[in-house]
Amino acid sequence: MSEDLFDDSNDSLPAQSVRDFVGPNALYYRAQFRRIGDVARFVPTFNMAAALLGPVWFGMRNLWSYFLVFVVLETLTIVQLARGAWGDLGAPIRDRIEGIEKTLAVRRLQLTDAIDNAPDKVEAFKRTIDSLEGAIENIRIEAAQADGQALALVLGGLAVLALLRAGQAMLANPALRVRYNRWRSEPGMAFGLSLVKITFAVGLALITYVTCVLKFGFPAQVVALQGFPADPAVQTAAANAIKSWMNDAAISSDWFFDGLVAIIRTVLDALEIVFVESPWPVMSGFVILLTALSAGWRSAVFTGAALAYLGYLGFWEKSMQTMALLGTAACISISLGIPLGVLCARNPRVYVLVRPVLDFMQTMPAFVYLIPIIAFFGTGKPAAIVATMIFGGSPVVRLTVLGLRGVPESVREAAMAFGASKRYLLWKVDLPLAMPSIMAGINQTILLSLAMVVIASLIGAKGLGEDVLEALQYASEGQGILAGLAILFCAMILDRIVQGKGR
Repeated sequence: MSEDLFDDSNDSLPAQSVRDFVGPNALYYRAQFRRIGDVARFVPTFNMAAALLGPVWFGMRNLWSYFLVFVVLETLTIVQLARGAWGDLGAPIRDRIEGIEKTLAVRRLQLTDAIDNAPDKVEAFKRTIDSLEGAIENIRIEAAQADGQALALVLGGLAVLALLRAGQAMLANPALRVRYNRWRSEPGMAFGLSLVKITFAVGLALITYVTCVLKFGFPAQVVALQGFPADPAVQTAAANAIKSWMNDAAISSDWFFDGLVAIIRTVLDALEIVFVESPWPVMSGFVILLTALSAGWRSAVFTGAALAYLGYLGFWEKSMQTMALLGTAACISISLGIPLGVLCARNPRVYVLVRPVLDFMQTMPAFVYLIPIIAFFGTGKPAAIVATMIFGGSPVVRLTVLGLRGVPESVREAAMAFGASKRYLLWKVDLPLAMPSIMAGINQTILLSLAMVVIASLIGAKGLGEDVLEALQYASEGQGILAGLAILFCAMILDRIVQGKGR
């Protein structure tokens, strides 16, 4: 039988290949691989080693995704076992008794005083005391019921653990066969057994199981696991250091931020003249015509209806203020983002440095931006514009890079073969072909900037965000919904214009 298994004639599983991949016990695994075959359906087998070792077996075999999943599942099961076997299930419930008993002691003193000085309040205090005593008794009953669930937790945990191990045993061979097939086409993949992998898998599984058992099974004995041993003084020192640095930077770079505010003010004042000061019929006609030219007359009809909503409900001026604020942030973001995206697409080393900054801009919560911005720019519209630029400036850079990198190399080579210069190649080949991606980045930047309207109003920006903020402060549901719809219509108008141009 063993000779037949290691006969390579008419076999898609060469004996030496299986030996190299699985290491010890190659005979067993070759037989299981043959049984499983290359069929699409699941073929159940039972791997005793996986049943005994559990997730450790998957780690030893480089199946780390399975290792993590089964470690998590077994940890949840072992936690229930530990709670049932050693934990005090009723302790969290009984902890509530202490507070009630303190209140009860106060009420008894008040009852004694009322008997002597205020007989009319005696009955009220007696009812309160009876109610508190009844609550304590109910809590004790509830705690006793929780303690009685210990055996059920243990038996249930053992049953689930047995099912998990059985599932791992049935999944082990098919999963290893899939990795074997991948290894044969990608020889660089890790394979075989090694002391390092075995030690790491065993150590990680044991640490996970033991610490969870100690935390949930012996919470009073192992206090260190109940919370991270942090020192509040470290946080205080770090916060003070950051505050001191920001104060020094704001003072020493005052000239730079003043100049930046002046540039932002110039663009903002120009756009406010266009949007806010222009007569509403002129502005409405301009926006409707632009929408028609960009996205068609159907979109223009929708734009006209949206502008009528803004006007008739009294949001016209604030909508135009919002558009001016948004336009300033978007114009500066796009003017800086597209050239930066071109530079990053042509110089991967620059993109390696820029990408972490873009990740920071996208992942940092928007409210956190306001803290350093207020320190450097104060409050008002320029600060709101800077916060909007940080929040919404990343997509145009990323999608410009993506679009330029997606230009077919054959097209660029053909243009260079006909004598195209680098400038001609950029303006006449790369940018036109990357334009759909770039326009998508511009669209995302504009819409993300509009999403900052309400947050920007916290630091003095005017516009529709101010109405939403007031509605939140005074619980004015109607005003908040109307202002929110106005912001929605502004976003949809801009989306129709930009997306239409992209198409």
